[in-house]
Amino acid sequence: MTTKSLKVSNRSMLAAATAILSLGYLAGGLASQAQDFDRDHDHDFHGFAHGSIVLSGTVYAGNADTVTPGEILPHGCLNTGAVTNPNPATVNVPLLPADQTPSTTTTAVTVTCGFASDNGEAPNLHDNHNVWNNASTDPNFGVSSPIVLWDLSTDGALLGALHVPGNEIVTSFSSKSELALNRSADGKSLTFMGYRGGPGCPTLTLDPATNTLTQGTNVGPISPTAPNLIDVSASSTPGLCDPTNPSVASYAGASNPTAYYRSIAEVDAWGHISYTDGDAYSGDNSRAVMKADNWLYYSVGNDNNGGLSKKQVPETQLGFNLSHSTGAELFTPGAAPLVPPDNNMISFFVFPGDKPGKDTNFRGMTIFNDTLYVAKGSGGNGINTVYQLGTPGVLPTTGNAPSGGLVNEPFTILPGFPDTSASTNSPGGDYPFGIWFANATTLYVCDEGDLIYTPNQVINGQVNVADAGTLATAGLQKWVLTTTASGSQTWVREYVIQNGLDLGAPYSVRNYPASIEPAAGGCRNIIGVVNHDGTATIYAITSTISQNGDNGADPNKLVKVADRISDTQPATNGHLDRFVTIRSARAGEAFRGVALAPSDDDHDR
Repeated sequence: MTTKSLKVSNRSMLAAATAILSLGYLAGGLASQAQDFDRDHDHDFHGFAHGSIVLSGTVYAGNADTVTPGEILPHGCLNTGAVTNPNPATVNVPLLPADQTPSTTTTAVTVTCGFASDNGEAPNLHDNHNVWNNASTDPNFGVSSPIVLWDLSTDGALLGALHVPGNEIVTSFSSKSELALNRSADGKSLTFMGYRGGPGCPTLTLDPATNTLTQGTNVGPISPTAPNLIDVSASSTPGLCDPTNPSVASYAGASNPTAYYRSIAEVDAWGHISYTDGDAYSGDNSRAVMKADNWLYYSVGNDNNGGLSKKQVPETQLGFNLSHSTGAELFTPGAAPLVPPDNNMISFFVFPGDKPGKDTNFRGMTIFNDTLYVAKGSGGNGINTVYQLGTPGVLPTTGNAPSGGLVNEPFTILPGFPDTSASTNSPGGDYPFGIWFANATTLYVCDEGDLIYTPNQVINGQVNVADAGTLATAGLQKWVLTTTASGSQTWVREYVIQNGLDLGAPYSVRNYPASIEPAAGGCRNIIGVVNHDGTATIYAITSTISQNGDNGADPNKLVKVADRISDTQPATNGHLDRFVTIRSARAGEAFRGVALAPSDDDHDR
């Protein structure tokens, strides 16, 4: 009885704090002062406050010794020749029986290693080291890092912070597409995805005489889950070990190639976490996951960091498994990982001339009116746009799947949305990320921009590093479903909200080098609330443009904006349609996702 009373008291105090802070920090200067103050004090976590918002992010935990300049990266990658000028090794991958001939049963794939060009220090004011410079010599480069869920008032003041145990799940610094945060359909939990160590992959052996790699059949020990591991975001999953993937091991001296589940974490209102491991997204990252009202998880992501060519993917079992273990996936909470390719991929499709599995490189998602919507906004294959997967009003499940399974679920580009190949629209073009429905006819889409750095440019007397394409369409796009003269319905982009984002204008970050100062390039993940006065308040994570070695590592911002849902033109005065920054990442921090806080109606654990 006493314990339960204490829980109610904690939640009540947090709810009261939310209301007080929302009133007290409306002025930008006070909000900024509050942010600096609250970060200098510890905040015990007693559950998410009612009416708060939750920000997901990560903090870089490495130091100079995390990476050694001159070492081979990824760890365990095997090539002959000099470290800085390797001779790519060859893996002979078996062809599918239908593609074999009496003289040809395998196809050759090359594997090229990288190397470390800098140490593990984060960008700082004391020297010129920058760990993210390693991205130029190791295209797979990333460092695993701890996950934080910050509980915030609606004006960004800190109410509490849940530090997710780094020995249970991690994210990858600086993978900008990871760690989206979504509240469940019943409002009682949050979900995100990360990496958890699983059984290692079979041993790889290099024959130096022929420079040929051979994959064994043994299963390695359980891979570690911890911060400061290297290239985890490009690792194979335990159920889909790709011998053509150069990301072999997450640490030096590993006895076997390491492997990592792309795992779902579900967090309740009190911060209790449960995990569901999965073998999808081998070689790349899972991006977002949402728990629907049917109690199933729907996720999106990308896979395949290996060397199979566009032609080799459909000719090999390895390629088939990879191309059918990506995009949108269905998970059952608590179930054991399904073995690829039988892992419930939702809607498989390939546009002519594209690499199988890359057209479904989704990163944004939402569920509205029991319909699954996803967004693709990166990569050179497919179409960067917003898709509907499955039948309207029916969430795909194994029980209602069409003949042949979930891979045969229909897909549709929302009418009126872009339908041009991604390979033809960069720079400029379309880069949708987070999506949120205010109602059945109003859809807000965050466009992150092309993130191309433009030097020596001054606009309105101020340095601006964004290109013309970003300045034209990046930001929060408002789309309205409209009935045409012929009676058909199509989505129309009414306007793009950019005011207050300061696109392309570099901003300073304390204890951070001026030479790599970031600028907002657009926005990524979003969530919104429909207000009683007919407006919507939308919270968004900014994307960045910079000269950093990897702009996914830039300190970015959490912003919010209010828009009148019925408007077809942006407001030109007052508080509407003007972004306000409510929280800024410090040096070594990166913000990733935002969601409304989960609630526990019975105030009990």
